[in-house]
Amino acid sequence: MSGTPLRPQLGAVGYIYAALVLPLVCIDVDGTLVGPSGEPTDAVWAATAAAVRRGQHLALCTARGAFGKSWDYAVRLDPTGWHIFHAGASLLHAGTGEERNLSLTDDQVAGCAAVAASNDWVAEFYETRQYVVDSDHQSAIAHAALMGVPFERRPLTDLTGEIVRVQLIVPVERSADALAAAPEGTQATSATSPIQPGVAFVSITKAGANKGTAIERLATEIGTTAAQTMMIGDGHNDVLALEAVGYPVAMGNADEHALAVSDHVVADVENDGVVEALALSLEL
Repeated sequence: MSGTPLRPQLGAVGYIYAALVLPLVCIDVDGTLVGPSGEPTDAVWAATAAAVRRGQHLALCTARGAFGKSWDYAVRLDPTGWHIFHAGASLLHAGTGEERNLSLTDDQVAGCAAVAASNDWVAEFYETRQYVVDSDHQSAIAHAALMGVPFERRPLTDLTGEIVRVQLIVPVERSADALAAAPEGTQATSATSPIQPGVAFVSITKAGANKGTAIERLATEIGTTAAQTMMIGDGHNDVLALEAVGYPVAMGNADEHALAVSDHVVADVENDGVVEALALSLEL
């Protein structure tokens, strides 16, 4: 593509672009935006800022909640746009605070709690903007640090709103067992983080609430389509998102499932693969 792209203008039918750039790029966090250092590099932030200037909407697409570091990343990517949290169960607008949630039932939440208790797994329960964990296991403490929030042991009864996701923190070798234990009417995906090796984060959401369907919903919100969207990811929980878009890109450190459904592979997270992917978005 040639020429200088312009920022989008909001018209009667959505975003109108003055040049042919991909209007939407969705970016996973752990293993994609963030590597072992725990923060995006300066080169990544420079590349994302350049993408925004040329008129692309950058959306966080993460299993994390809309708080702590993930919220800071979303606002920095686009302070006035939609982002995907909770493995696709929540769309949240950074500017207005509007939410589009798919929530779990009380029975499904109770089923997740029972699975965790019977296997001695840590269970975290999430509303869109906060969470509780009734355990002081080291993996729970470390996960709070990873998310950039203070650790506080709190019971499930402290949450009074709708629960959009339950997350089980399990030894990585037990991730398949945790995935299979998801209650009826839910779906489970697994992710890992280079910041917290040795464990898997198994997110349980309402059936149909995943990163792939969330991208389709977000694309509709901004007046484009998933076919005109790039997804950059690395893990098992990115597979449905990668399958949903027209331009699936896997990081060099991606697992075999993400690699299998991607059309392009870029450098790994420690070598700023997101920078390469954003450059690629101008060539497609």
